[in-house]
Amino acid sequence: MEWTIWAGFAAGLLISTVTAPVGVSGAVFLLPVQLSALGVPSPAVTPTNLLFNVVAGPGALWRYRRDGALRGRLARRLVAWTLPGVVAGAAIRVFALPGPAVFRLLVAAFLLPIGAWLCLRTLRPARLRPDTGELSQQVLAALALTVGVIGGIYGIGGGSLLGPILSARGVPMSRLAPATLAATFTTSTAGAVAYAVLALVSSGPVAPDWWLGLACGAGGLVGGYLGARFQPHLPETALRLLLGALAAGLGALYAVQALA
Repeated sequence: MEWTIWAGFAAGLLISTVTAPVGVSGAVFLLPVQLSALGVPSPAVTPTNLLFNVVAGPGALWRYRRDGALRGRLARRLVAWTLPGVVAGAAIRVFALPGPAVFRLLVAAFLLPIGAWLCLRTLRPARLRPDTGELSQQVLAALALTVGVIGGIYGIGGGSLLGPILSARGVPMSRLAPATLAATFTTSTAGAVAYAVLALVSSGPVAPDWWLGLACGAGGLVGGYLGARFQPHLPETALRLLLGALAAGLGALYAVQALA
């Protein structure tokens, strides 16, 4: 038990330090660690991951707010539409996708294309337009709602999906990272509450692993602050390529495991 707590803290710290500069909480990479190395059962691993987002989120957000990077309408719009989606995703995860085999296929189906896309758009970046890649309100609402559902199922809050998509539209990282992290924090809070309620009416392991989630989140709190602080000094291209490679690699691993 003790080594698991310290391992979770270290994993949260290292992952968040790398991912916070590009607007990703790190939960997308922490979840496979919880499943494979830390032995968190499914579907309890999803609310445990959401708990990590809740605890880890304020570190990076406080730093971005201090720098004035949280101002603007993008964060408010993302939060408003991802919230109902993440609650629906939590219900789908508990009642329709409880088995680890189906869940691993879902992980692979998400990570492989998003990782490959992130690498591609980094090597061949989208041109910045005068409107900075702004989507219409209707398209942005549909996108955020869909991402909220996927985030509720996967336990990632949605930022790791919104980030690459909006980045490919030309939204600058200085504006994108704070907005997606704000949406991730808010929707993860709602998702964690939804799973706590669903645990009352489900016989399976639905409630989060509280101690592990708090330990991972504490590491992510420190790592997120550090990542946000160092963002102006980090090579953005290298970080995006690293994130894309990790996502694609993890997706391939889980595809092999699920199919085997």
